[in-house]
Amino acid sequence: MARMVFDEWAGSYADRMHDIRRSAVRDLFAAASRSDVISLSGGMPEISQLPLDLVARAMAAAIEEEGVQALQYGVATGRIQTRKLVCELVRDFDIEARPENVIITSGAQQALDLLAKTFINPGDPIITEAPTYVGALQAFSQYQPEMHGIPLDDEGMRIDLLEEELDRLGTRKPKFIYTIPNFHNPAGVTMTLERRRRLVEISRERGILLIEDDPYGRLRYAGEPIACMRSMDENVVYLGTVSKVFAPGTRTGWIIAPVPILDKVNLCKQGTDLCGSTLDQVTVEHYFHDTPWRETNERLRQAYAERRQAMLDALEEFFPPEATWTRPDGGFFLWVTLPRYVDTNQMLPLALDQGVTYVPGAGCYPDGGGDSSMRLAFCYESPENIREAIRRLALVIEDRMELYRAFIKAGAIEE
Repeated sequence: MARMVFDEWAGSYADRMHDIRRSAVRDLFAAASRSDVISLSGGMPEISQLPLDLVARAMAAAIEEEGVQALQYGVATGRIQTRKLVCELVRDFDIEARPENVIITSGAQQALDLLAKTFINPGDPIITEAPTYVGALQAFSQYQPEMHGIPLDDEGMRIDLLEEELDRLGTRKPKFIYTIPNFHNPAGVTMTLERRRRLVEISRERGILLIEDDPYGRLRYAGEPIACMRSMDENVVYLGTVSKVFAPGTRTGWIIAPVPILDKVNLCKQGTDLCGSTLDQVTVEHYFHDTPWRETNERLRQAYAERRQAMLDALEEFFPPEATWTRPDGGFFLWVTLPRYVDTNQMLPLALDQGVTYVPGAGCYPDGGGDSSMRLAFCYESPENIREAIRRLALVIEDRMELYRAFIKAGAIEE
């Protein structure tokens, strides 16, 4: 039996603490650490594929070449060398940026928090996709915005529904539109070029800041690359990270944005952490300058592509015909939709009993929905484990569907 804990400080917390969301992913980490559990919940990169000898050499070079400076405080914006590196990396996506357009953050997660802190007053409307990244919802929620979710389809955010929502809001202009156009987390879909262009036009026409979050852009397994929105308009705020192509433990991400925005973000960052880790930044510089990282990334892409296919094949083999799912061209996730009477949040304890975790869909919606959906991650487990996890999960789903049919037959509920 769980022990009740009395919180003597309950009346002292800030009002915003009532609105902060829990992370549907982080709460599953403890369960996923069990040896008998196959995790389809966390978006953890397969770092065992990294050339650890070269990583160790990059870390050693950080100390050997920078000396004690690698262990010292740095500037809040990040090292000029790291910011120049980011400018080099994003040229692959036809993004032109100068170091003054870049601020280094503790992963892209801190970027989300800093942007929310910079722009959101309590009650301000903001736009996200529905579903969207749970970490973004958690970062935004602590600043108490009014979140509006725009549904997705296989081509990304429904721009027609976005325009309807903006018209409905009228003079209450949203502070920003947040989107994950490449291999969406959690939905796995990719926004088409036509919709990207229209979204940029809407941002210009209505004077609404557009935030483009692109952690998975280098992890495409099928189809042709699609232009980033930042390459179409330098007023787009572009977020990136090395977490998915190098090591999340280095906590190195970035914001590319107009200088006036970064000036304000920098003030927030100074009050948050003074500066990021100099040692991490120097290590990242050496990894991307001194190792064949593109070859490593190609190996990672091949490994993830194999796992994605293993999941798609297993879904076809084991899941009921009533289920549907997305077929991602890249990234780490796909999105499963079950019959409306299957509540994936209620089903999760049963799945855990069978040794499988996933992310229930309801936690990915800013304003309700997703009860019969789930996010499945194919990035971390082996193809064999993925197949077994889908087999187990299918048994749990079938049990829930059978129970529903039994209730219908008994007249206990209406179909």
